[in-house]
Amino acid sequence: MISVLIADDEQPAIDELAFLLGQDPRIGMIHQALSGAEAIRLLTREPVDAAFLDIHMPGLTGFDLARALARFEHRPVLVFVTADEEGAIEAFDLAAVDYLLKPVRTERLHRSVGRIAEALKAGSTNQAAAGASAEPEMIAVTLGGTTRMIRRDDVRYVQAQGDYARLHTEEASYLVRVPMSDLERQWADAGFVRVHRSYLVSLAHLSRIRLGSDHPSVTVGQAELPVSRRLLPALRDRLDQAMIRPRT
Repeated sequence: MISVLIADDEQPAIDELAFLLGQDPRIGMIHQALSGAEAIRLLTREPVDAAFLDIHMPGLTGFDLARALARFEHRPVLVFVTADEEGAIEAFDLAAVDYLLKPVRTERLHRSVGRIAEALKAGSTNQAAAGASAEPEMIAVTLGGTTRMIRRDDVRYVQAQGDYARLHTEEASYLVRVPMSDLERQWADAGFVRVHRSYLVSLAHLSRIRLGSDHPSVTVGQAELPVSRRLLPALRDRLDQAMIRPRT
C-alpha cells in the first residue's frame, strides 16, 4: 500500500484528489496539508511514499516544498498537480515522476500511481543492491497540448530541429525546447552520443552499426541514421568503451 500526501491550498481540490486516490486499491493512508509549511511539519512526523503537490500555493510553493523535501532522509516520490503547463520543465528538473493537469482525470491518475509504484520498486531494488535508492530520469514533454513525463531511457534517439529537439521513443516523438548541444552535453554520461549534426543516439538502443561502408550509419529501432565522417572517430571510441563491436 502506498502512503501519500496531498498538499494544496484549496480544500475542495484536496477532497477531489483524495476521493479519486481512495478508489485505487494501491493507495493506503492519505494525508492532507493546506500549505507547504503544514506539509513539512506533517512529513517530519509521518514520512510518506509519495507527495502530490500543488504548484501555486502561498508562502512555500510546490517547487519550494519539493526542494525542501530533497533534504529529507526519506524523500517521497513527487507528482505535481496544477492548472497550467508552464512549470513542466522545472518539475522535470526536480525529478518528479509525473505532472498532472487539473481537473485530474481518473484514468490519468491511475497511470500516475503506476509510475509512483514503479519508482518505489526501482528505489527498493537499488537500495537493497547498492545501499541507495534511485529513480529513472524523467523528462517533461508535450503532445497534443497535454504535458506528460517520459523516461529518458525510453528515448531511442534525438533529432535536431532548429532551437528545439525531437525525442523519439518506440511509441511516439516529442518536441522539447532544448537545443541539441545542451542534450549532448547533459546526456553524455547516460549513454547518448552524437553521430551527426542532426542526430544524438542512445547506445543502449542500437540494433545495427555499419561504420566500414562508404555511407556509415547506425540503426535504432526502425530508423537508419547517418554517421558523419567528422564524428566517426568519437563514435568508435564510445563503442569501444561500451564494448559494442560494429558490424561492417
